[in-house]
Amino acid sequence: MGRVTVRRRITRIDERGTRGRPDTLVVEEPLEIRLSGRPLSVTMRTPGDDFDLVAGFLYGEGVVRAADDVATMRYCADTDALNVIEVTLAEGVDPPEVSVERSFYTTSACGVCGKTSIDAIRQRTRYDVSADPARLDPGMLARLPDTLREAQRVFERTGGLHAAGLFDAEGTLLAMREDVGRHNAVDKVVGWALKDKRLPLTGHVLLVSGRASFELTQKALLAGIPALAAVSAPSSLAVDLAEEAGMTLIGFLRGPSMNVYTGAGRLPGP
Repeated sequence: MGRVTVRRRITRIDERGTRGRPDTLVVEEPLEIRLSGRPLSVTMRTPGDDFDLVAGFLYGEGVVRAADDVATMRYCADTDALNVIEVTLAEGVDPPEVSVERSFYTTSACGVCGKTSIDAIRQRTRYDVSADPARLDPGMLARLPDTLREAQRVFERTGGLHAAGLFDAEGTLLAMREDVGRHNAVDKVVGWALKDKRLPLTGHVLLVSGRASFELTQKALLAGIPALAAVSAPSSLAVDLAEEAGMTLIGFLRGPSMNVYTGAGRLPGP
């Protein structure tokens, strides 16, 4: 695994004056994904849990549907750094068509960039989250942000990482991943679940440290997660998608206060 943080000398200016001091920065490096020798995508990410990231990415793009669809995954030995991963699909698994390949650069900020049409950003899910019988206790939800923050060890040193945490219905943290890109953090969690053959994630809650975008909502739906919570705001398209799919979408989850945008039936009534 590559370095997650680096140290840099900075100039600090505050009420005590101006002085030099060391600072810890989160690492951002490119990761190239090759599929049977062909470049598929380059994404900017924080090194760590790279195989989870690749598995989650391939699942979210519809390239694979189960852990057994991947025959091998390895770092390329002909590169100087651990920034290229070669994936071989299992026998009988068709590679993606050229028209849907993401052979382009994706930033840590946006995630879905370079799709050739608006229709291409929507992926069909196999799981009906509207039928998920999960019940969500507000007290349990209120504890999730603190639990996630306590697990964010790199964030505590840098303040520069997004996080995604997967919780069960009792509020137990099952998996947490950090990354400079919020979509990468979610891909790492979904990839972990895919590799562990846990999909669909019935009865689970996904908490993200920033806002709830359309892309993050879609990634949660593809994994069969019935509830997505964010410490910040959702976008209008995220709310539309969650409502259409029967997902519970919660924003501004900060202690006991929260906004329930869709799927309020999973929480106790007034």
